[in-house]
Amino acid sequence: MPLENIKKIMLVLSGKGGVGKSSVTTQLALTLSLQGHSVGVLDIDLTGPSIPRFFGIEEHKVRQAPGGWIPVPVHDKQNLPASASSHNGSSNGSTSNSATVEKDVGSLSCMSLGFILANRSDAVIWRGPKKTAMVRQFLTDVLWPPLDFLLVDTPPGTSDEHISLLETLLKSTSGPTAPPGQLAGAVVVTTPQAISISDVKKELNFCKKTGIRVLGVVENMAGFVCPNCSECTYVFSKGGGKVMADDFGVPFLGSVPIDPAFVMLIEEGVRPVYPKGTVVGGKVAIEKQSEEGSTTSAEKTSDGLLVDKYRDCSLAPLFDGIVGTLVEDIKSMV
Repeated sequence: MPLENIKKIMLVLSGKGGVGKSSVTTQLALTLSLQGHSVGVLDIDLTGPSIPRFFGIEEHKVRQAPGGWIPVPVHDKQNLPASASSHNGSSNGSTSNSATVEKDVGSLSCMSLGFILANRSDAVIWRGPKKTAMVRQFLTDVLWPPLDFLLVDTPPGTSDEHISLLETLLKSTSGPTAPPGQLAGAVVVTTPQAISISDVKKELNFCKKTGIRVLGVVENMAGFVCPNCSECTYVFSKGGGKVMADDFGVPFLGSVPIDPAFVMLIEEGVRPVYPKGTVVGGKVAIEKQSEEGSTTSAEKTSDGLLVDKYRDCSLAPLFDGIVGTLVEDIKSMV
C-alpha cells in the first residue's frame, strides 16, 4: 500500500471551524521541510479544500499513474542559499554566518480534492457515504514518494470524514508491514476564546475515545502583530489553549499570533518584511522602506520558493520550536 512509504503520520484536528488548521498544517509542513524532512500534505477537508491555495499550487492537477494518483509537488529536495534576512545582520551591525543558514530542505508534495475538481469554485455537495469513499481512496490510491512525515489536514468536527480516516489509518498502520508507531498522533488547533475552547474539548474527547495520541495543542490567532510597529495585541484574549491542554493533561505546543506578513506571503507570494529594528529568530528581519523611499526588492518580488520566503516570516522561529518538540516527542515513542 502507498502508506508503507511513510514513516510517520500526523493529523491536524479541531472541533471548531475557522481556527486555522490549514494555516498550521502549512507551517508545520514548511518547517519540517526546512529541517530536512521529506513531507506530504493530505487535505481531506472535502467541502473546503484550501491546501492548494496555501501552497500556491491551486492551478495544478494530479496525474494518473498505474495504481493511483501522483501527488502535486510543491518543491523538490534541494539546498537553499542564505535567507535574505541574514544579510541584514544583527542589531549591533555584525553580520550573521550564512553557513549556519544554508541547509538541505526536504521535498514537499500535496494531495487535495481541489486538484481534482474541474473548477476551483465548484461546490462539493456530497452525502456521507461518498465523502467516506473519497477519504478512503485518498488513503489507498495516492502514490506518495518515500516520506518522513505525512500531515493530514482535516475538516472541523468529528463527522464521517474523521471516522473513515481513523478506521482506515488504524487498519493500515497496524499491519505487519507498517513501520512501528507509524500513526504518531494528532496536533489539535484552537483559538483562545471560550467558545472555541468548548468545541475543541470535544475533539480531545474524540481522540481519547478513539485511542489517538494527542501530540499537543496549538493556540492559533493568539494576538495580532501590527505591521507598522510590530506590537502584538490580544484581540481574541489569550491563554485559553494552555488552560485546556493542562485540564486534559496533554502538551501545550505554543501560541501563534496573526501575522499580516504571513497572510501577504500566502495571498500574494510576497516575502515577509517588517518595520526597522524588528528581530525575527535572533536576527534583524527584512526592513520595510518608508513610504517616501523606494520599495525594497525583497518586498517587491514574488520570485522564489515559498519555503525560502517563509524563513523570513516572524512565525517561522515559533514553528521551528513547535516542530522540534514534536519530532523529539515522536522519536521518544519508538
